[in-house]
Amino acid sequence: MAQDTSSLLFPEIQPYNSFRLKVDSLHEIYVEEVGNPAGKPVLFVHGGPGGGITEKHRRYFDPDAYRVVLFDQRGAGRSTPYASLEQNTTWDLVEDMETIRKHLGIEEWMLFGGSWGSTLSLAYATKHPESITDMILRGIFLCRDEEIQWFYQQGADRIFPEAFEEYCRAIPEHERSNMIHAFHRRLNDTDPEVQLNAARAWSLWEGSALNLVPDPETMEEFGEIALALARIENHFFFHNCFFDSDNYILENVEKFRHIPSILIHGRYDMVCPVKNAYDLHKAWPESSLVIVPDAGHAGSEEGIIKALLGATEERKSV
Repeated sequence: MAQDTSSLLFPEIQPYNSFRLKVDSLHEIYVEEVGNPAGKPVLFVHGGPGGGITEKHRRYFDPDAYRVVLFDQRGAGRSTPYASLEQNTTWDLVEDMETIRKHLGIEEWMLFGGSWGSTLSLAYATKHPESITDMILRGIFLCRDEEIQWFYQQGADRIFPEAFEEYCRAIPEHERSNMIHAFHRRLNDTDPEVQLNAARAWSLWEGSALNLVPDPETMEEFGEIALALARIENHFFFHNCFFDSDNYILENVEKFRHIPSILIHGRYDMVCPVKNAYDLHKAWPESSLVIVPDAGHAGSEEGIIKALLGATEERKSV
């Protein structure tokens, strides 16, 4: 049984401001603020894509020191339309972040993102480096084909064979040579039941591999957000995260090299192997790399939480 680590975080806190922001003709995104309105601005960039924010995400920051902005990305959480793939790309999300920043009158802010949140933060940094003071990034994901293949096709299946077998049951054997494409067909089927069955298989596979020690609560959470998580993740991965090359982030390090940044990664991360963070740090030696020796991928693991809290404490007065 996984340890309850929520007590390590700052106390529960309610938003002092929340609103809905129309970002185009279709999408309306949910945004909230917690902490100190006069504090250091930080944007929490959630994972997935399609994961959405939770109340725990508010609690990685000293509420006296930080003005924390959180938002549900297009199609996720309380943003509408739910699980929508239309007009939903990496670059749409990047511009949504800028829209939020300008709407709130923030000149520049810290980015705090994990997993897909690290990808989106880095993508934002290639387009708007002048808007960023510093970054804290966890569970680095660069959306390279090797990373997608590792988790959804062949690699992590050798560590979690029983969970991978359940994931595969959603796809006929003759289609399993390309699981991304096979799931894409079902997650975009006109029959909602076909979509939901595929979404559950996809999301439960991901949930099963997140933690170093299996966590039933995480599995339950992933089951609850299955449709948005699976549809949006698969949509992004099917389109190479809308990057124009497989190695987009590493090829564009020069654009954000000057931004002080801390990279935090679990040694036994089976969703996004630690090699991702190592490759990024090698290309960007100015960043700080913290490898947590007893953790997997989840931001809720004790070692990851302690590293993240240490990083937010280190950066709060800078």
